[in-house]
Parts: sequence; structure tokens; C-alpha cells
Amino acid sequence: MKDDFVFVDELVSGTAGMRWDAKYATWDNFTGKPVDGYLANRIVGTRALCEGLERAREKAESLGFGLLLWDGYRPQRAVDSFVRWSQQPEDGRTKARHYPNIDRAEMFEQGYVATKSGHSRGSTIDLTLYDLASHEILPMGGAHDLMDSISHHGAQGITQAEARNRQHLRTLMEACGFSAYDCEWWHYTLTDEPYPDTHFDFPIT
Repeated sequence: MKDDFVFVDELVSGTAGMRWDAKYATWDNFTGKPVDGYLANRIVGTRALCEGLERAREKAESLGFGLLLWDGYRPQRAVDSFVRWSQQPEDGRTKARHYPNIDRAEMFEQGYVATKSGHSRGSTIDLTLYDLASHEILPMGGAHDLMDSISHHGAQGITQAEARNRQHLRTLMEACGFSAYDCEWWHYTLTDEPYPDTHFDFPIT
């Protein structure tokens, strides 16, 4: 692993208030299989990212929530594999769940996937909230990587409870030094990220 990059679960304390499920290391993602560069189901990020997540974890716990992490650092080779996947014929396996109203290639045009991802800089995180008492994931009006306007901040068509949960997440993340991404309610980048111009490509092992 590169210097200054760590496994988030080793640096963020209080794991009772944090869980993870590295979606791209599993078959449960929009490509329908594990993605190049994800050889372990672990979340990696910069030390600065972890410091921000520690603040977010503490704030979330004070509100009765925990953090569920889906993705952090993303190797450039994974992004490249997304590009190749988008050029393959549609097989329909993940379309209904992840991109019901657009074609594969439109993921890039509409800003849901990038050929140079902020994740590859090491200080972007995909996450949601869960209830510490029940361990249930809070309803957010759409799952991770649902590439649709319903996933945008301020989207119409979700319930008041779902909108409130999205706002809980955004408020605590912004209070802890992160910036939201308009098109994806789950996606946050450390405002003062240490490598704003570098896209890394070491695998997660």
C-alpha cells in the first residue's frame, strides 16, 4: 500500500459505529462481478480521509447512527474496467437495479461514473447511515449506485423520511469537512484532500 494510505477500519476507532461492505470487491455492483483492483473486501483511504471519518463517526453516534461504508480509494485500473464494461453489449443483469432509465455509456455523460474518478485520489467515500439500536440501514430513497435522477440531492419522488435521512447524512458529513456531490446522495469528498491532482493505481489487497 502507498504511504499515507491505510485500511479505514484500522484507523477509525469505535467500530461498533462503523461497518463496511466494499461493493466493488463483490458481485453486488453495477458490473455484476468483482472489479479489477479490488482483491479484498476492505475500505482504503488516506489518513486525512480517516480523520474526517472519525469525526463523522463520533457525530453520527451522538445522533444514534452508524456509518456504513461502500467504497473509498478506487484504483485507476478499476475505473478503466468500468469504461471497458460500458462498451460491452447490454446483458440486462444489473440494469433494472442500477441504471434503469439510461444506457451504459450514458453513465459517463450524466456524471455517475468518471474516467478519472475522485475516488482514485484517496479522499472520497461512498457511505450511508444505519440505526445503532436496530442495525437497520436508514431508507434513503434508492440504493448505492442507482444511476438515476432519484439519487440526486433534492430529488423529487422520495418520502419525507428518506429526504430527512439524506439531510442527516449531508449535514454531518459537511460538518466534518466533506463536500457533497449533487448527483449521488452517498458520495462525499474531503474538502481539503491531500492529493487533489493525483490518481493512484495500486490494488487493494
